[in-house]
Amino acid sequence: MQRRAWVKWGCAVVAVAGMSVNTWAADNFPSRPIRLLVGFPAGGPTDITMRVIAENASKILGQPIVVENKPGAGGTLPAATVVTSPPDGYTIGQSPLGIFRMGYTQKMSWDPLKDLSYIINLTGYTFGLTVPANSPFKSWQEFVAYAKANPGKVSFGSAGGNLTSPHLTMERIAEAAGIELNHVPYKGSADLAQALLGGHVMAAADSSAFVPYVEGGKARLLNVWSEKRMARFPAVPTLRELGINIVQTSPYGLVAPKGTPPEVVKKLHDALKKALEEKSSIDALAKYDMLPNYMSSEQYTQFAHEVSKSEGAIIQRLGLDKVRN
Repeated sequence: MQRRAWVKWGCAVVAVAGMSVNTWAADNFPSRPIRLLVGFPAGGPTDITMRVIAENASKILGQPIVVENKPGAGGTLPAATVVTSPPDGYTIGQSPLGIFRMGYTQKMSWDPLKDLSYIINLTGYTFGLTVPANSPFKSWQEFVAYAKANPGKVSFGSAGGNLTSPHLTMERIAEAAGIELNHVPYKGSADLAQALLGGHVMAAADSSAFVPYVEGGKARLLNVWSEKRMARFPAVPTLRELGINIVQTSPYGLVAPKGTPPEVVKKLHDALKKALEEKSSIDALAKYDMLPNYMSSEQYTQFAHEVSKSEGAIIQRLGLDKVRN
């Protein structure tokens, strides 16, 4: 009996000690640099804006937030890496809508709804469809007319690759317009712009990385996918104005591994929320026609569950829901 009592006492001491260490770690977080994974190449709109927000949050937290680019796989590599990282808040990642589509199209060893802690939603994109300046398509109507007369012969590139928001939204647009297009995936906006301007694809579906090319007279913007027209291109119609009832901004935020202490998630959330509200962050986003789209940890978690269902329904409707072996 005495031995059992000692064993129970010893276990209790270990448990309390463990709790004390975890509490101390959370209270003193962060005590070293934080690694922030971004799912798109350096120099693109996502990378540039995330670096400004990260710099502002670093000042608040008192530790550097080091941005690491992990492009490819539709921007989903950061979340996939975060899942296998220690749940201590020192590795966080950008979370695009693409992570909610993965389970419908491929076998996964992790679940975005169960294996991630949602910190904060930050912003979203302004998307549109561009063609080269020397393209014969002067309007969306001309683009559609040619595509109908030449099924499958019109190519478009998308930034981020297969099953990203640019790709799937273009598939939805083509479905609504009654046309068949040929999709060519690219890792990021820089590669896509080179392909478009070099004549390798006839059109490009991308975020507002197209702005400098359109303003510089190298590309023509046929439509935008936002709720309202872009202020800098007031003559370009939205999809809804063209009779296609689609609005796509692809909101994204930051996630941590499942099991990250709530106190750590809150510290990250609070610092990132303040950073998002800084003028330099707002100005950086505005440069790429992006707006702050704040969601708290609780709101972002709820959004994740809701969008997972809606994205799954779209993939199933388009017949892209075959899980790969």
